Amino acid sequence: MTMQASAPNASNEDPASMWTSTTDAKSIAAWIAQQETLVLLTHTKPDGDALGSTLALARAINTSRGTTGAVSAAECWYAAPMPEWGAKMAIPTKFRLIDPPQPAPAVLDPDGIIITDTGSWSQLAPFADFLKPRLDRTTIIDHHLQGNSEISSRRLLDTKAAAVVQPVAEICCHVLGVQSPDQLPVDIATPLYVGLATDTGWFKHSNVDGRVMRLAGQLLDAGVDHNALFAMLYQRDRAPRLKLMARALDSLDLIKDKNAAIMTLTLEDFKATKAAPGDSGGFVDIPQSIESIRVVALLNEQHDAEGTFTKISLRSKEGEWNSKPAVDVNQVCQSLGGGGHARAAGARVRASLEETKQMLIEALP
Repeated sequence: MTMQASAPNASNEDPASMWTSTTDAKSIAAWIAQQETLVLLTHTKPDGDALGSTLALARAINTSRGTTGAVSAAECWYAAPMPEWGAKMAIPTKFRLIDPPQPAPAVLDPDGIIITDTGSWSQLAPFADFLKPRLDRTTIIDHHLQGNSEISSRRLLDTKAAAVVQPVAEICCHVLGVQSPDQLPVDIATPLYVGLATDTGWFKHSNVDGRVMRLAGQLLDAGVDHNALFAMLYQRDRAPRLKLMARALDSLDLIKDKNAAIMTLTLEDFKATKAAPGDSGGFVDIPQSIESIRVVALLNEQHDAEGTFTKISLRSKEGEWNSKPAVDVNQVCQSLGGGGHARAAGARVRASLEETKQMLIEALP
């Protein structure tokens, strides 16, 4: 048994004293203006915030320069898989989908590189060979609590933001010379709204605050179609996803002394239901409806070139329960080699499902 753990957003990451902001939105916009060509990157398996932040900023850059399509000044690169709706939302922005272990394209040597929604080598592995010779021309925009500062000395880290699209929206305004997000073109406001809505669980999670709702209102005023986006993201499930959900719920194990709920999905579950790797998204939120549960985990068995590993997704509720404080799942995942946010975090553990489950139970307060 190999107990070594690796994380989706933590890999020998810097202490908080090093992982700090070094610039602001206005300065990043000024830096962007000096770069003739730019590539925008984000973490592997991009979600709504990753896609929304990169697409919105790329569109703002291209709009400011009157460039589109094949002659775009800015383009986005993504490491597969991406959500089924991702490609639809990305069009007509120029983007490339890389399927690891396929290397990043070698045909382009951009003047500037922008990374959003991560600052960790482990989440940028498919782009590492491309990035390492170009760190001096790289900028990071992130909202996570950990990262690798060596990737860029130019960092905007808004760790109090619910989604990275919040600081990105400000940058877009500076790039386009508008005063507020309600003046952004709708094709830029739309991906920003997707990032904001998905990273807050469609405005249900504990990270929702006045700042989130103010930006949401401004983006709606810019012309975003809330109903169409909800239908695109949440009302196009395939039958295999629902079958996989049934298996996840059937595996539900309530750990009473921890006020925890743990679900597990095996490789066989995915095979039997014909579900895709990304079809388990959102499952971890469901057991939070149980009143006594204060932390929920979803353990996915996965396989890569090195063998089988377990992916952990953790969520916790805000507030106390029976005089117990809210669980900081970022700290729990850090003990397992991962990280993230206080209420949402994850890790990858090079161990079996059962071994990982026991490690997780022991790590929970």
